[in-house]
Amino acid sequence: MARAAQIAKSQSAPFGQGLPLLTAVVVLCAVVVGWLSADEDYLSPGSGTGYWLGIYGSVAMLSLLIYSLRKRYKAWRVIGSIPFWFRTHMILGVVGPMLILFHANFKLGPVNSNVALFSMLIVAFSGVVGKYIYGKVHVGLHGRKAQAKEILAEAEALKNSLGDEMQAAIFVHQELNAFSQSIKQSPGMGAMENLWAGAVLTVRARLMRAHLLSEAGRLIRIEGRASGWSWFERRRRQRQLFRVVRLYSAAVLKAAELAFYERLFALWHVLHLPLFFLMLLTGIVHVWAVHLY
Repeated sequence: MARAAQIAKSQSAPFGQGLPLLTAVVVLCAVVVGWLSADEDYLSPGSGTGYWLGIYGSVAMLSLLIYSLRKRYKAWRVIGSIPFWFRTHMILGVVGPMLILFHANFKLGPVNSNVALFSMLIVAFSGVVGKYIYGKVHVGLHGRKAQAKEILAEAEALKNSLGDEMQAAIFVHQELNAFSQSIKQSPGMGAMENLWAGAVLTVRARLMRAHLLSEAGRLIRIEGRASGWSWFERRRRQRQLFRVVRLYSAAVLKAAELAFYERLFALWHVLHLPLFFLMLLTGIVHVWAVHLY
């Protein structure tokens, strides 16, 4: 039951911690200051500090490939651990675009530079979305995937702990068992169908919880009056039953959420890689055009 309580807590825990929020605020403030100062022309893309910011930003964006190479090839383990390069990947994915924005002085230029700039911004936004999805699917920076089957197994143990001492407990057990069977019998589907099924399951689980809490409360009141239970006894049994229902539904919701975000992360990865290589191509064309002409 303790593990189940942790599941319920994780279901309601907000995404992210203080450090990512602080980082986002600092980056946002820096971008706002740079944008408001753009007309002052402190930086020039073609020379001086502005030019070197473009070089540093390009190197940062190119360095994003190191994480993928480290994760894919074991021979690259000498350069550091995967968690280290994941954190570095996240940092460079923020620092690189910010340096490029200051390099461009928050202004549009020739067509080739505009294409490179917007390609970079799209990749940066895609990276933020991917980080959010990654945080939903994985536990910590070590990339250990949370196991939906384990969570559902704990939910089954919760359901079986209800017993048959009350009519309300029997009803709740039967309803939870029927719900469990319905989600186990879902056939294999494609990517988009899986996404839709995950969203529908989330809604169904919430509706199931609301229905069970309402009906179980009604049955306990009826059975309590018939059996002569005191008001305190009815409240005790109601709290016990409600706790199991809430923990079970939280476990089901967590499992559904994991399945949904895991499929979404796979789709995001398919889209993100072509965007990243398109950004590299446009960046190379931009650098070539600048130094040629």
